[in-house]
Amino acid sequence: MKILFLGDVIGEAGCRVLQKALPDLKRKYKADVCIVNGENSAEGNGITPDSADMLFSAGADVITTGNHVLRRREVYDLLDRQTGVIRPINYHHSAPGVGVYMVDLLRWQLCVINVQGQTYMEPCDNPFDKMDEVLKGISTKLIFVDFHAEATSEKIAMGHYLDGRVSAVVGTHTHVQTADERILPKGTAYMTDAGMCGGKNSVLGVKKELIIGRFINHLPVRHEYDPQDIELCGCLIEIDEKTGKATNIQRIRQ
Repeated sequence: MKILFLGDVIGEAGCRVLQKALPDLKRKYKADVCIVNGENSAEGNGITPDSADMLFSAGADVITTGNHVLRRREVYDLLDRQTGVIRPINYHHSAPGVGVYMVDLLRWQLCVINVQGQTYMEPCDNPFDKMDEVLKGISTKLIFVDFHAEATSEKIAMGHYLDGRVSAVVGTHTHVQTADERILPKGTAYMTDAGMCGGKNSVLGVKKELIIGRFINHLPVRHEYDPQDIELCGCLIEIDEKTGKATNIQRIRQ
């Protein structure tokens, strides 16, 4: 099995570039499943039904999210309908939506799990304990985890914690692609951050002039996404369907 995973898609421009590029990417890498993080896919951050539709129409099978997922109330119904847009599993039980989604590929099932870190992030339940709880109820060996977290140490710790228990752990949230993709000792593919699908000359997807100004004068500024020179970042993961172990992970940036 080949899983194509793309990091945080930034705004409408990111969605539109993905609509044009993703079909060719899937053919090029012969991907069986495409997972996309869409928590910044709406203008101004968050995700809306419209931006989710753009990602699905581009070819995403599952849309993961993160700490911005509940910013737009119009997405709550979409989350509750469990159509493939998921939010972190360690949110309070009253939050809309779920954090686990099963992709049925006839010959096998792939379980996609979204979980959020605690360090430097909004309060949520312990992600390590929650992963233990969720994994008890999953029968398939094919499990992909999007760990949406700030601290690299917490992401690496989660990778080792889940090594041999899931097929892949890939981090999102920081929007900067890391060069540490590898197969961990017990067979789990790992990468600290997949990067983003956003403006190459931006600051984490936001127009650089706005962020530079804030660092200089410390005044609040409304973020505007940079729609120019969108680059796509992510990874391709190959998994042995019989064992659930990863056999390869490859960085993608174009």
